Order: sequence, then structure tokens, then C-alpha cells
Amino acid sequence: MLLLLIGGAAAAGVACLAGYHTMSPTSQLYGPTFIGLGPGSRLLALTYDDGPNDPYTWRTLEVLERRGVKATFFLIGQYVQQKPEIARAVVVAGHAIGSHTWSHPNLIFEPVTELRRQLVQTRQAILDATGVETKIFRPPFGGRRPATLRTVRAFGLKTVMWNVTCYDWKAKSAEEIVARAERQIRGGDVILLHDGSHVRMGANRSRSVEATDRILTRYLGEGFEFVTIPEMMEKKQLAISR
Repeated sequence: MLLLLIGGAAAAGVACLAGYHTMSPTSQLYGPTFIGLGPGSRLLALTYDDGPNDPYTWRTLEVLERRGVKATFFLIGQYVQQKPEIARAVVVAGHAIGSHTWSHPNLIFEPVTELRRQLVQTRQAILDATGVETKIFRPPFGGRRPATLRTVRAFGLKTVMWNVTCYDWKAKSAEEIVARAERQIRGGDVILLHDGSHVRMGANRSRSVEATDRILTRYLGEGFEFVTIPEMMEKKQLAISR
């Protein structure tokens, strides 16, 4: 009986550990993902999930333009289809875009066939709206399995996670979002924010917009530079090749 209990506990521990790595944004156990440059860099990357979202993607774009900063937006395909003019505006403004699937499912529970369908539909919606062929991908909720990452790579996409989580989707104030960011930012970071919501179009992201402005005020003032994910990836590749 004791051996059975020990064996059961060990199996449960392995299952918990495996579950942790499917959702942990910085884990590399199931395959390589991009999570930034590491401490010491003076570069930061703002990333926004779950758009395009009317009107808060517009408001986010206004803040970024006023500050002269480029960011990266991971777009939900069905929202791109609904609001192609917003997706186009993101690209015209010089920001980078990536795929965030068609309908934002948790991919740890989806078969590979469904992931392929989601990727194909989203790629086409973004291409139709913007003329851009997406090269980067972010899994909804951060959920992925080894098969997820293999499939994404087969589509010619690089998976981008993050290492600064602001929890802006549930924060009660912009101050709360900024405080969480400040506790984690060390330089070379990929910062996760949201301009939309997978639940519905029109979700209130006013606190994220305000937090964006405050984060930019602080870190631009401290001499940091904000870049897109493709720019940050290029910097990392150059550093590796030296």
C-alpha cells in the first residue's frame, strides 16, 4: 500500500510539473520560444494580445504614436475579419503583428488538426486585411505542448512568449498594472499587455492604455528603448553570431 501511495504521489507530481511547463511563459522544456534578451539590455518590447479591439486598439495606437514607440500586436483572426481597418492601421503605423489564432482556444486541449485550421484562417485574414504574411505567433493563454510548437514551426512561425506579466486583464487600476510591470522589468524584457479580450469585441482596456502611457513615461525617461519583437529578435541573433 505504501508503495502504491508513493507511486501515486510521484505520478501526480510529474503531472503537475508537466502542467506547469505547458502554461509557464518562460519555460523552454517543450521547445524554444522567444522571451527577450535577458537582464542588462536597454531594450524593451511592448506586446499586445487579443486585438484588434474597437475602440481601445485605436487609443493604444494614439499613445504609441505620441511617444514615438513601435510595439507588437498579436491579433485574433476573427477580430481581424470583423475590423480589418484597425489591423491595417496597426501596420500602417509601423508596428509589428503576429498571429494569436482564430478564436483564442487553449491549445493544450486542442488537436493538431484544429491548430492547423486556426493558423491557416488567421494567416489568411491578416494577409487579406494588411498584406502582411505573419512570421510570429503567440499561443492563447500561453498554453502549448510539444506538438503545438512543432506545428507552429512547420508553418514557418516563431513562437513568442513573454517574461513580464502585467495581469492587466483583471487589474482594477492602471497603477496596479504599472506596479506589476515595475516589479519585473530588468531590461531586455517582453512585456505582456492587452488591447482587447478574447471574450468579446469592445472589452474595456482603458486601464491598459493608461498603463502603457505611464510605463513609457518611466522607462523612456530612464533611457530605455522600445522595439518590436522582430527588432529584438534580430538583436539577439546578431549577438549570438558575434
